Amino acid sequence: MTFGARLRVTAVGIGLLTTLPAAAQMSGHDSTARASGGVRIQAVGLVSRVDPAVANRTLTEAYLTQPVIMAHGTALGGHVAGVLTLDFEGLTLERGQLTPGAYGEGYADRRHPHTYLHEAVAVLAGAFRGTGVSLAGGKGFVTFGTDDPMMRPFVAYPVNHHLAQILERYVIAGAVRRGPVSLEASLFNGDEPLSPGAPPDASRFGDSWAARATLDSHLGVELQGSYAFVTSPELVSGGLDQRKWSAAARVDRSSGPIRYALVEWAMTDALVGDVTTNRFSSVLAEASADAKPVTLSLRYENTTRPEEQRLLDTFRTSRSPTDLSIIGITRWQTVTGALSLSRTFGKLDVAPFAEVAYARPTEELTPSAFEPREFYGASSLWMLSGGVRLGVGARHQRMGRYGAAMPNVASSTMPGSHAGH
Repeated sequence: MTFGARLRVTAVGIGLLTTLPAAAQMSGHDSTARASGGVRIQAVGLVSRVDPAVANRTLTEAYLTQPVIMAHGTALGGHVAGVLTLDFEGLTLERGQLTPGAYGEGYADRRHPHTYLHEAVAVLAGAFRGTGVSLAGGKGFVTFGTDDPMMRPFVAYPVNHHLAQILERYVIAGAVRRGPVSLEASLFNGDEPLSPGAPPDASRFGDSWAARATLDSHLGVELQGSYAFVTSPELVSGGLDQRKWSAAARVDRSSGPIRYALVEWAMTDALVGDVTTNRFSSVLAEASADAKPVTLSLRYENTTRPEEQRLLDTFRTSRSPTDLSIIGITRWQTVTGALSLSRTFGKLDVAPFAEVAYARPTEELTPSAFEPREFYGASSLWMLSGGVRLGVGARHQRMGRYGAAMPNVASSTMPGSHAGH
């Protein structure tokens, strides 16, 4: 299917979602209504300067990042729901977004663009004797890890994006909720996207699986633990499988100085058969606080990533990783601070922001064929970013859960947002 055809199909999908009647509450879900239907269009105008970016060279770049259209709606009293997200980074971010430490899908030190059809999921939900149940299917998020970083306070994605989330797969996910506890399980295809316009390999559906348990405590803290087995994400066959774990605690509040906080741990083992060849881990903590009229956010991350031989474009690597292609493991310790200001002009949300990040990459194992100080030309890197978030419409407050698995949401984690899905 051509890109234009995909746009026509997804535009029809948006129309169908937005004409679904609003529902007051998802059956079997004890939180306030969030599936009222609607569309949000948003994007981020961004300028970033990284010093040094590579070989002791400073780079300054500007682009439109996170240009997305998000739609959601329900019908039949909330028993049927749909979620659709279109992401146009393939058009605006083909070279990738400068982000020291970022990696995955052939990019390194740049965040790769996501697929045009980021998410298209239908949900059936109901309740039996006080227990909420749901079944979701389509292309979207796997029942593993934490929310998409796009819905969190920072424009710069964390290094651990490929350790802490699994997305853009063909997936079938079931969920059960009883009181504050929800259990989820899913089947999906293991392969990662080959390009923004490439669909998942449907023939591989069901070769991977994941499960997640979540507790919404009465103290306002959400606890989750999850596990996934992913078959050969980088290659059709013969690549390394992955065994993944995640645990996290999250706070979302509508009042108080600390409106949002997240602490997460993630670990991924690369496997040949049952033998672990490499292990990658991450610890991340981030929080946002209101200091009117601005919002202040702070994040600390300590993550290890694989290093592979760079191509002529030093920000790209081969899409054929094997155990022998990994030439080193780098530990990235990064501290990021952000300041943002939110304003609303009619239906338009405008949120100017500034971010500063300090990163220190070091060899996890020595000797290593990849030495960060030699490659970058310095032992530490700085990134300064500024820009503005723009958005119209009620935004999704959570991204990565469906149906009965959707937890209570008390506040927004991003500036310039409304209460919504």
